[in-house]
Amino acid sequence: MSVQDFKLPDLGEGLPEAELVQWLVAEGDTVTLNQTIAEVETAKAVVELPSPYAGTVTTLHAGAGEVVAVGSVLISFDVGGADAAPAAPATGVQAETKTAAEAEAEPKAEPNLVGYGAAPRGSARPQRRARSASGRPAASDTAVLEAAPHDAIHADVVDAPVERPRSTPPVRALAKQLGVDLALVEGTGQTGLITRGDVEAYAERVGAASVPAAVPVASQAAIRVPATPGERTSRTPIRGVRKHTAEAMVRSAFTAPHVTTFLTVDVTATSELIASLKADRALQEHRIGVMAVAAKAVCLALSRHPGLNSRWDDAAGEIVEHHYVNLGIAAATGRGLVVPNIRDAQELTLIELADAIRGLAETARAGKTAPAEMMGGTFSITNVGVFGVDAGTPIINPGEAGILALGAVRRQPWEHRGEIALRDVMTLALSFDHRLVDGEQGSRFLVDVADVLREPGRAMLLR
Repeated sequence: MSVQDFKLPDLGEGLPEAELVQWLVAEGDTVTLNQTIAEVETAKAVVELPSPYAGTVTTLHAGAGEVVAVGSVLISFDVGGADAAPAAPATGVQAETKTAAEAEAEPKAEPNLVGYGAAPRGSARPQRRARSASGRPAASDTAVLEAAPHDAIHADVVDAPVERPRSTPPVRALAKQLGVDLALVEGTGQTGLITRGDVEAYAERVGAASVPAAVPVASQAAIRVPATPGERTSRTPIRGVRKHTAEAMVRSAFTAPHVTTFLTVDVTATSELIASLKADRALQEHRIGVMAVAAKAVCLALSRHPGLNSRWDDAAGEIVEHHYVNLGIAAATGRGLVVPNIRDAQELTLIELADAIRGLAETARAGKTAPAEMMGGTFSITNVGVFGVDAGTPIINPGEAGILALGAVRRQPWEHRGEIALRDVMTLALSFDHRLVDGEQGSRFLVDVADVLREPGRAMLLR
């Protein structure tokens, strides 16, 4: 037996720890190189860990729900024999004359990043242990079960079907709320991943209570069934994205002097533009909305007011002005608030911005936003209007100079061409770092954004 330990790598951005969401393998399983073996949640994203070795799982050193420090041993493999080693196989005459001892003595690369290793040799699922007719593990597995962490075997080995269902944390939260056993759901996603649609379709077939489409994922995940009848309080560990978000917001609020300014604007012309674009069959799949128009307006306004697209570098004693826009899009998810950003948003058309916003939102709701996608933002937008809110005072994303909140679009009486008419009206709220931006700059930026929303044709005049 040749045992190799796999230590939890730095998953990006120097994060010191991660929570083990679930194992996708169990002790005794045979795994292939780069096969996904676990899902871990950092302070920024849920990440799938590929296996750095081909071989047999000997020990799982942590259970689901445990927080593991970077550098701690996570899993051990028996990689005995040349066939199980992660190194590329030798070819030609030398391969034929190499002894087993020489192959075993060859150094093996120690992985240190997610995504390491050669291309997968196959996409086979883990091979499960033999079971008796009752569905219980065979007698030969008793020693392995006793040594395994309880959380790793509770649902997977004792009572679960042969294949462990693969799904994302928001989907698992939805399944729990609907009372759906994921082991009974057939996944239609990539490599058999169970999607939100799969869970809802199964719940509908078996008559389980469905979730209203208007209820956001964040609300679903927040629902908790009391552990015992009559329980008056519940506790949720502060970890993962919610912990990171709280720390970032406190750091921002008490580091950057926030100023928020408001402007209510008639966006009827923008509403009409969106309606005309939605009516165009060639554009129907792009789902262009007010968020995309506002994103375009922000990119145009930032080119005229670069102070809103800068960063305060305290260590260097400098103000860093960006000549590009990495536009952050705040997204509420079951794991908390995440703000992935659209790289070089200033280069994108309105349609491309709409597609990028939609893609970021879907990825965030699925809990698959990579840590790198949430770094390097230069300015952010948050749409509180989707919750029916008219305005707010958003907190600046750390390292940025400002954030724009979009309120709800409401049909109400408004002065128009000297008369009172029903118009679509929206309130914009801009928070900015007063170290970088003074009141005049912030106000002029907000007016420029509002002008584009008031008259989208004005975008043709800006550069």
